Amino acid sequence: MKRRFDTYFPWLFTISDFFAALLSLAVANFFLQRFHVLGETDFSAYLPLSLLWILISILRKDYKIGRTDEYDATLSKFSVTLLWFLGATAILWTPLQVGNYRWIQIGALGATLGLLMGFFRVSVQLILKKYRALGNNFQNAIIVGKGTTSPKLVDVLRIRKDFGINFLGYFDDQSDCDQTRGGIGDLFEIAPKMNLDLIYIHEKLDASQVKRVIDFADEHYIKVKMIPGKSLQLEKSLSFSRYGDFFVINVNETPLDHPLNSFAKRVFDLAFAAFVTVFILSWLIPLVGILIKLESRGPIFFIQDRNGLNNKVFSCLKFRSMTPNDYADSHQAIKNDPRVTAIGAFLRKTSLDEMPQFLNVLMGSMSIVGPRPHTLPMNDTFRTQIDRYNSRHKIKPGITGLAQVRGYRGEIENSFQIRSRVRLDYFYINNWSFLLDMEIMVKTVYELLFNRENAY
Repeated sequence: MKRRFDTYFPWLFTISDFFAALLSLAVANFFLQRFHVLGETDFSAYLPLSLLWILISILRKDYKIGRTDEYDATLSKFSVTLLWFLGATAILWTPLQVGNYRWIQIGALGATLGLLMGFFRVSVQLILKKYRALGNNFQNAIIVGKGTTSPKLVDVLRIRKDFGINFLGYFDDQSDCDQTRGGIGDLFEIAPKMNLDLIYIHEKLDASQVKRVIDFADEHYIKVKMIPGKSLQLEKSLSFSRYGDFFVINVNETPLDHPLNSFAKRVFDLAFAAFVTVFILSWLIPLVGILIKLESRGPIFFIQDRNGLNNKVFSCLKFRSMTPNDYADSHQAIKNDPRVTAIGAFLRKTSLDEMPQFLNVLMGSMSIVGPRPHTLPMNDTFRTQIDRYNSRHKIKPGITGLAQVRGYRGEIENSFQIRSRVRLDYFYINNWSFLLDMEIMVKTVYELLFNRENAY
């Protein structure tokens, strides 16, 4: 049953994906017609679009939903398919070749498909996980070599029933636990009778044993995966680089090291910051500037050196919210701080004092989302107190960040707060995705509207 399901699933997925795309296009057609964005178009014109969607989906092998994939991986793969589809539709689909609303039409199609098909893809994955959690569509697996990390893998497979991986035992020359099926030599006699799908090999095995196990697996059509030792069980995914026929592990590579990811993030930063600059800062800066000048002498902007990408110093812009003083770099603002002016208190309470940092984004020294930059003295202090503190400078600092929407914003009163900030920054850097950025931005708006406790 388990192998029969794996054979039939790509067909089931493709057929259901076709009808889901057709339904999504029908909804898009309804709204486009209702709001007169698209000229009179018969629904039959959308059938070729459904076929185009399936063609792109098949070419990108969207039906291959990994057992251990999480929902963000599915949505990420779906997003690329959607972009390919919209690009091809804009070029090939005849109804879009006429009329004055071409980009609105493409946007409506993209929004509708993004919402409905994204929901469909996640639903399929959810159903698969539930189905496997009930004991169906499983794969039989063994572990060769019981190192320190092997039991951890067994625990994961036991807890995550939704992976659908049935652990049958160890083969190891030294282990004598209840789950040990025999020594490594016994594997080649016992395994052919076990209906195996997966063999996990611990890295402690010597090269000759590894080669023998892999050769055996190849002959019996069994997949092989390596279990890294404790030194490589890090808090992020590993990737590989190839030098001819030689492979090396990229231990500390991050998603934003990929040129396409960094380019996409930069394009979004520029577009969003340009929008804010043109439609908000263009009138906000003169208005706030007049209010600041009316209350106290001094500049409109407070310009402070902070550490940015690769620890390079940049000039961070803010509206001046304090009377000029000599302690701005070394003393954080505290509750009822006497240095804060009346208009400054309002700016800080509403976070409007941070708005000029969109100019930093345009200049390339900051991003919309990223680790919040600290002052130079604070940076020097925290760097000596917290492990991996400097890792937060691997990407550009942000106007908002994961730590800020998780409750760690404002004054740092104890070491737990800064350690939690660094931990969340580290997680963000190593798990960046466009969807994570969108989630942080939405939560930032919520924090600005409903949670102002630490804003002073």
